Amino acid sequence: MKKPRISKSVLISTGLPVLVALLGGGVLAWWLHGSEVRNLQAREPAPQVEQATPAAGTAAAPGAAATTAAGAAGSTVQSGGVAANLPGSWPNFRGPNLDNISPEQTPLARSWGASGPKVVWSVNLGEGYAGPAVLKGRVYVLDYDQASSSDVLRCLSLADGKEIWKYAYSSPVKRNHGMSRTTPAVTDKYVVTLGPRAIVVCADADTGKVYWTHDLVKEYGTKVPEWYAGQNPLIDGGKAIIAPAGKSLMVAFDLATGKAVWQTPNPRGWQMTHASLAPFTVGGKRMYAYPASLGVVGVSASDGALLWETTDWKVSTATVPTPLPVGDGKLFLTGGYNSGALMLQISGSGSKYTAKTLFRLPASVCSSAQHTPILYKGNIYAVIDGGGELVCLDLSGKSLWRSGNTHRFGLGAYLIAGGRLYLVNDSGTLTLAEASSSGYQQLAQAKVLNGPDAWGPMAMAGGLLLVRDLNRMVCLDVR
Repeated sequence: MKKPRISKSVLISTGLPVLVALLGGGVLAWWLHGSEVRNLQAREPAPQVEQATPAAGTAAAPGAAATTAAGAAGSTVQSGGVAANLPGSWPNFRGPNLDNISPEQTPLARSWGASGPKVVWSVNLGEGYAGPAVLKGRVYVLDYDQASSSDVLRCLSLADGKEIWKYAYSSPVKRNHGMSRTTPAVTDKYVVTLGPRAIVVCADADTGKVYWTHDLVKEYGTKVPEWYAGQNPLIDGGKAIIAPAGKSLMVAFDLATGKAVWQTPNPRGWQMTHASLAPFTVGGKRMYAYPASLGVVGVSASDGALLWETTDWKVSTATVPTPLPVGDGKLFLTGGYNSGALMLQISGSGSKYTAKTLFRLPASVCSSAQHTPILYKGNIYAVIDGGGELVCLDLSGKSLWRSGNTHRFGLGAYLIAGGRLYLVNDSGTLTLAEASSSGYQQLAQAKVLNGPDAWGPMAMAGGLLLVRDLNRMVCLDVR
């Protein structure tokens, strides 16, 4: 993907969407703030090294062993933090049900005082937009340490933010609209990450011991997107599902061994985008939808067979939002760069499926550059590109309401919990609003981060809301 030659003045005046991983992708931080090197205080590794991994191996074939290192030796270091005895989970990108809606019943506040929600803890992070995952009182975030040019998987305590352990491995990247992008996926035993240079790591969720890694560039010929990999790993049925979009379009790695259980061919040579996989079911057939560089594909969850494809949807510059399943075999797709939105209908049975375009929407109605919209009670909620208004659409694409010029959220993240929307704008102001089809109703607002660029995906667990900007993550008590 060649980076377009656009002047700084045009970028600023048009509000060119910036890409974050989640939802993933790059951002305008470098451009807007110049070549200034920020004074980041990266955490220094502790002197004790628990384990190291040897050099990476060769490309994996179905059933073959995983590689055992991420291009260079990595190490796990234990720290003094302790897992919290607290309820709640947000184990991967877009939460427990992959819909960006918290299913928990924790009573949440309907308003805040002048000072906003209580800050439980905060931590400084390397420059980026990687979102947190939460499970068993632990918070996982794939950070970046500029001083050592390393990806760093950090495990923190949900109670106080103290580091429990970290795993670091060399992964030199230049400062190109931030570094970190993606949200880990975690189970009771495993945590899986995908770094900016498309390195996949699977570690023990409790101790950080690394079980296996795969370098997608070396093994599968993946072409890393212009603003680095933003695809969030998916754990499904005891496998890590990844789309290298190189020699193989999609791969399922066994969590226990790292072996490739199945691989999807890539005859068209479609390349990796910043988008993530969306599992959904059509007529009892479970499949994964993935928007690659030149179209969208559907892959069988059982064996990796290519079930359908369409070239009706592609974004001119960068594909970031994940397909949104809305029921009855329908997928809602949206993107930035004036691409608008599109509704696909997937039909078929057995091994024969088709993808038909039901309707398109212009960018003025719905065009999300960065974050994936949310389906809630039969309606779609999205913060649209080109101004950042919150919109509510029905499933026919009809606009039910817009938040208006005085309520804009830029490229910030949002989720739904307790029937209400939590939205953070670019500069770190958190807004609470009703998730209702009847209109925009704001309930509370508070400045919770200094900014800039509060664009990383949020997480909600047990009434604690995790939100970040370019350099810092805070844990807020919104109970």
